Formats: sequence, C-alpha cells, structure tokens
Amino acid sequence: MKPESSKSTADTPMVAVTIGKSGFASQVRVRNHSLWADEPRTDGGTDSGPTPYELLLASLGTCVAMTTRMYADRKGWPLIGVSVNLSQDRIHAEDCRDCESACGPVLRITKRLELRGDLDEEQRSRHMEIADRCPVQRSLLSEIQARTA
Repeated sequence: MKPESSKSTADTPMVAVTIGKSGFASQVRVRNHSLWADEPRTDGGTDSGPTPYELLLASLGTCVAMTTRMYADRKGWPLIGVSVNLSQDRIHAEDCRDCESACGPVLRITKRLELRGDLDEEQRSRHMEIADRCPVQRSLLSEIQARTA
C-alpha cells in the first residue's frame, strides 16, 4: 500500500468536511466519494454515520486488510480473505505498563485478524507481523502534526 501523496493544497484538499448550523452530522468528501459522519443519538447526534473514532478505526482496518492482501499476492500465498475487527478504549497512562506516556489518557486499539486460506503457521505468523506495519498504523504511532489554518 503506497502512502498518500501530499499533492493537496489549501485550494484542493484531500478530504473536505462540511457541517451545518446545528447537530453533528458532517458530510465527508474524498475525491468523488461522499459519506457521512455523526455521533450516536445518545451523544446528541442523529446517528447518520460513523463517529470520528469509528472512521479512524475503519482507516486502520482497511489499511491492515489491504497491506495483508498485497503481501500475500506478492508472495503467491493462498490467502482467500482477511477480516479485521477493531475496537478502541481509553485508559490512563498510569494504568498501562506498556505505554510511553507517563500521564493522561491513552487510546488503546485492539485489532483481531482472521486470515482465510490454506496458510501454514509460518505464513500466518508473518501476516500478523505485516499487519502491524501498515502505513496507517505507522503514521498513528509516529509524531503527527495537525495544523489549523
């Protein structure tokens, strides 16, 4: 999976999000695709689309699936399909022995991979390693700078 190019400018964004006068429902445009993001009714939304955190998990899950598929194709391995199930929760850094942060909340994402196909144990193990190297996961684990203009 190739990293996204940085061709976007202030005049031609890679992603455009629009929200109206009230509520949380937001239209998301990516190239010629359109989808909605929102909050559940329990949080004041209309549940017209996934939440921002659900979209984040979807980005990671699709990257893992695509990276795994690409690797199997390159190796000629008999991978029939991949399912990636993701969940997230927030924990406090002081409750997390594996966390780098000393304080504050930590977003913990759990990925469960299901590999379908006649793969041997070595191939399955390698796919698990590759799943942790998808470009989106690497981006999430690196320093991210988000600037508002």
